[in-house]
Amino acid sequence: MNHSNLCKPWEHDLSRRQWLGTTAGAAAGAVGLGALLDPAIAQQVKEKQKQVLFVWLDGGMSQLESWDPKPGTRFGGPFRSIPTSLPGVHISELLPRSATILHHLSLVRSMRTQDNSHSAGVPRMQRGDPKNRGVIYPYFGSAVAKLMGPGDSGLPPYVWIKPGSGGFMHKDAGFLGPKYGALAFGDGKPPANMQLPETISEKDDDDRNALRVALNGRFAARRRKQSTEADTYVYDVARTLMKRQDLFDESKFSPADVERYGQHEIGRHMLQGRKMLEAGVRFVKVNSYGWDSHGDHFNGAFSQHAKFDQAFAAIIEDLHERGMMEHVLVVCMSEFGRTPRINGHIGRDHWPEAWTVALGGCGITAGNVVGKTNDEGTFVDTDEYDIGHMFHTWFKALGINPDIVEYDNAGQPLPIAHDDMHAIKEVLS
Repeated sequence: MNHSNLCKPWEHDLSRRQWLGTTAGAAAGAVGLGALLDPAIAQQVKEKQKQVLFVWLDGGMSQLESWDPKPGTRFGGPFRSIPTSLPGVHISELLPRSATILHHLSLVRSMRTQDNSHSAGVPRMQRGDPKNRGVIYPYFGSAVAKLMGPGDSGLPPYVWIKPGSGGFMHKDAGFLGPKYGALAFGDGKPPANMQLPETISEKDDDDRNALRVALNGRFAARRRKQSTEADTYVYDVARTLMKRQDLFDESKFSPADVERYGQHEIGRHMLQGRKMLEAGVRFVKVNSYGWDSHGDHFNGAFSQHAKFDQAFAAIIEDLHERGMMEHVLVVCMSEFGRTPRINGHIGRDHWPEAWTVALGGCGITAGNVVGKTNDEGTFVDTDEYDIGHMFHTWFKALGINPDIVEYDNAGQPLPIAHDDMHAIKEVLS
């Protein structure tokens, strides 16, 4: 697919007064949300082990060829809309399998955000665009890792399955510090050197690790905690990953699963994302590229949407059948939508003015559509929602009240979501 040279891909309760007046804030900053919760509630949260599946369609999925089609209008394009498992609601014919599982989801069709460039839109959508506090805010994955902790799996709390290269993405964590960055698995592959050398036994490795822990303790005593704790943490999760090679061995995946998800990139990565959730990873982001369709949009959409549709419907079906939708929050989105107007290259450009976010699972009312766009899909006809509203909604769905809970940045209290925005009550269960 020719994208042209128009755009480049690189291009829970405690009051605030109580927080500030006691040492609870500092403790919460160190150990996560658990310190803030009533013991009974904290135990409930722990037992449920809430998780997140965050599907990121990088470049900008077209709402008109997905969740909010406008067939028969001057900007509607060549594709029809089809009925779904949600009575009265239609989506694009390019998503036939997603149409059968829509009753498990909610759609917010009234997103209006600000940035129409990738360089600004990608971080803004994933950081939640809080007011300028003089610090770089964390991505949603890093925020969840900090506020909810890693869980009991011993695996990294925030993993990113993506095409291309992998590595540790410390920048995602912003002011929270590198410990809360994303561990990216490039093309779903494990980090390099995950096997012990044949010359080192497991006992030798345990002995070496005990020595490392002792030496690290002495090293960290006189240094900045944010830096040293990240180093120690990486070693700990690495040792757990070394024992979970099965998460990366595709030969051990069910052939039936492989077929259902699809043997294409997003299919393989979505299936691995499900494996990570089943293993207990707190936050799993699955990335897909190639959605920036400035040219030959409709031919590209025919292929791109089919792969997404297969993989996304498969994971929603599996999460439902396994009872995981009760504790896994699912979010599917891009940095913006695409223009209703079709450009001279038979493409759709960037459009933050009116687009859709799909979500479901933990804390979300299933089978709901919130908001609407006008007949041609050019603008929002109902209350408009920005990414700050979504962050409030996501946090509340996970049992975190952003009106009460704050970050502690070395004594500086900071809101976890935009002060002037609120949760979208209609989608919360």
